[in-house]
Amino acid sequence: MDKIDKLLLDALQNDASRSIGAIAAEIAISKTAAWRRIKKLSEDGVIKSQVALLDAESLGLPLTAYIALRTSAHNAEWFNRFKEVLNTIPEVLEAYRMSGELDYLVKAQVTDMAGYDRLYKQLIKAELNDVSCSFVMETLKHTTKLPIN
Repeated sequence: MDKIDKLLLDALQNDASRSIGAIAAEIAISKTAAWRRIKKLSEDGVIKSQVALLDAESLGLPLTAYIALRTSAHNAEWFNRFKEVLNTIPEVLEAYRMSGELDYLVKAQVTDMAGYDRLYKQLIKAELNDVSCSFVMETLKHTTKLPIN
């Protein structure tokens, strides 16, 4: 990946809805060169997808919850059932298997405390040992933009 690819990626992270022509003009290359490079970056898996980022509050989902989970079951059968449960809950945005004291960390976007309670009742179908949740009171920084060195 060269400097031009990095400039393209940076431009796309800022606003991928712009035309190829606008992005190409910004970094001073031809539209064809920009299109070819973006296509290759997509084929290589560097660009995973291009999406619209929505405002959760505008959609009635103002409460962000970080849910720390622990389980005593550490086997493939439980893990597969847990993934199935997660995939049935649209409010779950991210889920990670963690090192350290936590087993899993889940990020969810919900309507309110009643919405979190409904999510909680779905999560515990996976037979968890401990569920702890923290709610975001104020977002100080939020970005999807990765640093490109």
